[in-house]
Amino acid sequence: MDILEGIYTRRSVRDFTADAVTREHVLELVKAGSWAPSGLNNQPWRFVIVRDREKRGELARLTRYSRILEEAPVAVAVFIDRTAMYHHVKDYQAMGACLENMLLAAHAMGLGAVWLGEILKNADAVRSALDLPADLELMAVLAVGHPKRTDQRSERRDVEELIVKEF
Repeated sequence: MDILEGIYTRRSVRDFTADAVTREHVLELVKAGSWAPSGLNNQPWRFVIVRDREKRGELARLTRYSRILEEAPVAVAVFIDRTAMYHHVKDYQAMGACLENMLLAAHAMGLGAVWLGEILKNADAVRSALDLPADLELMAVLAVGHPKRTDQRSERRDVEELIVKEF
């Protein structure tokens, strides 16, 4: 699949089969995230892989989207390392690029994933559940697995509606 096809066909997947996700696939997701651009190439991202059902259950209790985390075979908690940051806005933008790379990589490998942001309201509890230091700030949790369906549809506004000005 080429890049544009991947961008246009990727969907947020919230329903997964029980099939396991290989460690190699998870490492590929992390690698794709790590290749996102970052200012000064500071690479502020850090990852926690959560396969353990009980640990995923702990995380699930911290979000109203608990079913997604309980059913996904693997979750990837994505953090920014505050000690690696040099400019808040640029570093947070880099984290968005990291997460999008991971979502696109999952899609390219035939996996499904969804970016869970609502869990951020309990970021401190997530960090505590994962026994992490305070200098790691939660950016998102990705639920990853094999999609139950691959026929999801989505629509976008016409790009002409989104352009504010053109000189």
